[in-house]
Amino acid sequence: MTQTVAVLGTGKIGEALLSGMIRGGWPASKLLVTARRPERAEELRSRYGVEAVSNAEAAKRADTLILTVKPQDMGKLLEELAPHVPADRLVISGAAGIPTSFFEERLASGTPVVRVMTNTPALVDEAMSVISAGSHATAAHLAHTEEIFGGVGKTLRVPESQQDAATALSGSGPAYFYFLVEAMTDAGILLGLPRAQAHDLIVQAAIGAAVMLRDSGEHPVKLREAVTSPAGTTINAIVELERHGVRAALIAALEAARDRSRELASGNS
Repeated sequence: MTQTVAVLGTGKIGEALLSGMIRGGWPASKLLVTARRPERAEELRSRYGVEAVSNAEAAKRADTLILTVKPQDMGKLLEELAPHVPADRLVISGAAGIPTSFFEERLASGTPVVRVMTNTPALVDEAMSVISAGSHATAAHLAHTEEIFGGVGKTLRVPESQQDAATALSGSGPAYFYFLVEAMTDAGILLGLPRAQAHDLIVQAAIGAAVMLRDSGEHPVKLREAVTSPAGTTINAIVELERHGVRAALIAALEAARDRSRELASGNS
């Protein structure tokens, strides 16, 4: 935590990461932020006690640069940064779909780049951050990246070839669960429950199921079977889910998310 880290383009994910680092003991004096709007920069400075600087200043002063702008804005940001980023700077990208080679081609030769796909539960320190090394990133660079992102949840190293799949499962994953909770809440209302009660029932069921999946070590099939009594209510519901092709729809949805990640990498906005 002796290095200076700059978060560039500090939106929701960038702010979640920033706040997590501070909660984890990172001194505010070692953190820099950049933001497109001056009022946003002032908000971050006031809230966290960090210094708000320009992108160029961040590139000159920080040991590690975390780029959290949208994928379609990354090329423009790199044009701005390239003249100011020495080859010994660690560059961490949080942009979906963009390979490390995109950064290596635009920055000084030998610049270490690490690609990370995190997700919005970083806001509550329950993120899953998937980490891949570029061609010049070392084990030390990966460990440093894990130190940063470990402050907002769990980390997992994967080959970069698996990043698009990880984006589909984990990066976008929370949205699928929110969608499911929304649908189940509507079902609860249809069955006669008030919305607030239906919501509370589903959310607690989701939390309990997630904790059991995490802590029991059991396969999800075994956990599901433990709830599924012969000729009971659960098996009737499962039959309907299978009849409507929910499993196939989920697989198709994840494939679509993966394909979109690949499109972003190819420059299709």
